[in-house]
Amino acid sequence: MDLPNSQVEDEGISSAKTSIARWYAIQVASSCEKKVKATLEQRAVTLGVSNRIIEIEIPHTPAVKLKKDGSRQSTEEKVFPGYVLVRMILDEDTMMAVRSTPNVINFVGAEDRRSTGKGRGHIKPRPLSRQEVNRIFKRAAEKKTVVKLDLTEGDQIIVTSGPFKDFQGEVIEVSGERSKLKALLSIFGRETPVELEFSQINKQN
Repeated sequence: MDLPNSQVEDEGISSAKTSIARWYAIQVASSCEKKVKATLEQRAVTLGVSNRIIEIEIPHTPAVKLKKDGSRQSTEEKVFPGYVLVRMILDEDTMMAVRSTPNVINFVGAEDRRSTGKGRGHIKPRPLSRQEVNRIFKRAAEKKTVVKLDLTEGDQIIVTSGPFKDFQGEVIEVSGERSKLKALLSIFGRETPVELEFSQINKQN
């Protein structure tokens, strides 16, 4: 993924000037990131604000999903599931375009507390700092492949390689980012927690 243009913007320019495009994080409904991106792109054109809603990104890294039958499927892993990043010039029109898009929950920002009543205050959009933007897009640009496994705690597995080959056990912890899991294996008659690579096991039906 190309690094965003905003990374080379002069930080000395006052963020108070609404003519400056900044990156904002938008919280969206679960698994609706792509739908929100496509809908917002269309709405920006329809509402005449496409010159102010400039970029919409869903940062991701490549991933490999290990399926139950042992096969591998290339896919993508979202860097921040449940969020879409939008580089935009913030004004009433662009805020309304984003907030009224289906499956958008709200901007990420500071809540303005109401002086009366128990209802939630209005969320004031907070632009991401240059450091936050750089970190997010750097992580996506690293292209470090994440291995995803169709496994959860309590699933039964069999070890297919390594010193514990042919041992069977129960998953007690899954660490997707490290591509590892912990399983209880019966070793010399005792349940022993063992850390295994995703590539060393298969799920049992």
